[in-house]
Amino acid sequence: MAAISLLVIVIGLAAAFKWMSPFSPGAGKFTAERNDIYRQAEAQIRTELEAKHEREIAALKKSLDDAEKSARLAEVRPPEMGTVTDVRKLRSGIPFKTEVKTELGGIASRERVDDASYTATYQLSVRIPTPAKSMSELEASSPELSKMLPGLPALVDKAEVSNWFGKLYENKAVRVRRDANSLNELLTKHNVYDCETMLNFQSDSGRKVFFLQADMDVVSDGSDGDRLATMPAEIVDSPNYQPFTSYAWPKNTPTPNPISAGWERRVTAAQQELNAPATTAVRKAWLKDRIQYLKRGINDLKNRSFLIADYDPFIVIPVNILASNDVFAPKAGDYAVIAYANQLYPAIVGDGGPSFKVGEGSLRLAHELNAKASSYSRPVSDLKVSYLIFPGSRETDRAAPDYAKWNQRCHELLGEIGGLGGGYNLHTWPDLLAKPVPPPVPTAPSSSAPPASDLSPATLESDAAAPVKAPE
Repeated sequence: MAAISLLVIVIGLAAAFKWMSPFSPGAGKFTAERNDIYRQAEAQIRTELEAKHEREIAALKKSLDDAEKSARLAEVRPPEMGTVTDVRKLRSGIPFKTEVKTELGGIASRERVDDASYTATYQLSVRIPTPAKSMSELEASSPELSKMLPGLPALVDKAEVSNWFGKLYENKAVRVRRDANSLNELLTKHNVYDCETMLNFQSDSGRKVFFLQADMDVVSDGSDGDRLATMPAEIVDSPNYQPFTSYAWPKNTPTPNPISAGWERRVTAAQQELNAPATTAVRKAWLKDRIQYLKRGINDLKNRSFLIADYDPFIVIPVNILASNDVFAPKAGDYAVIAYANQLYPAIVGDGGPSFKVGEGSLRLAHELNAKASSYSRPVSDLKVSYLIFPGSRETDRAAPDYAKWNQRCHELLGEIGGLGGGYNLHTWPDLLAKPVPPPVPTAPSSSAPPASDLSPATLESDAAAPVKAPE
């Protein structure tokens, strides 16, 4: 069932994004960007479903192990009749009260067909927050904002709440309702209330800003063979590590992406299982889909490079916002400045995330905000991180990170909305990776005469007056 569900979801996702091959007629830069967003959303769905599958398998194995350890079943007393009340706090942070009433009934065949024999009433209450709109509300979480960015108060006074704020909390409510209806694990309270506000504002010069105030979770995805030729085996062979980011550019060197080897081994293993006589039809359908997914990824790894969360400072925006035509909606590659605790950090929008949560930064960025941050520990839990994103600011041609250029462009963009406050500067990111060196371009054998295409009348006249000098 999990395999069938995954296939249905992926097919539906492809239709929603109108996915088409980069080699299809009419495919171009827009299609490639759409496919990047689609791939990130597909990877998130696959990871979530496969993690659920692994939990169910682990629970089954544990029940079998427990049964084997019991040499003999002890005498079992009938369950006690009456009402038992339990109050506890779920792992998601929700106070949870249950009341189970047990009473003696008739024989099982009668109780099975009686709708009243086994019933439940489940009520979940959620308050949807209102967005912060004023400078005083924003500075309740980040007191130094107007000192760091003195032009911000005037812009906030004229700002409009982004429609994406309402859409974010609608997506959260839909997800909570879905999980509650199927008695699945609920979205945590932390992740329900992860966004203080989303604002759109525009300077007198016309510079648009998408402003987000939230916490910061950690993303640890990405890979680039050109800049990082080796990665730890636990990453290369991990079925959960995502080597892609929404921001990508053409590879510059023949050095293979280190993740490719792990993905190729997974294809081989999946192919072997697919060919095994004992493999069920449902499992074969899942394996065929998995092999196609892995091969598409391997092709991407061979031809493109991606950001690396351990080394590159970038932020994550929900994929539905990245795919939008809203003029204030950020796109992959747009410049951003993150304000936190008297510091300002230049970055770019580097990846797409789930549509029901916001506030994510790369591990490199997270470490700078909090040295204790890790892939499993967020740097900032409170809603004290301000993200200023400049829609339409991305470069026309994507390339490997150039931190000096990022710093300069972010400084210029901040200048368009009032600049930096006295004594404040943008953080300078040292480059921790060597710059990739493209392979030398093959040159034709030297000749004493210029190419025929270069033989202009002036060249011919000069050749008649003096011998040709060999190139140095």
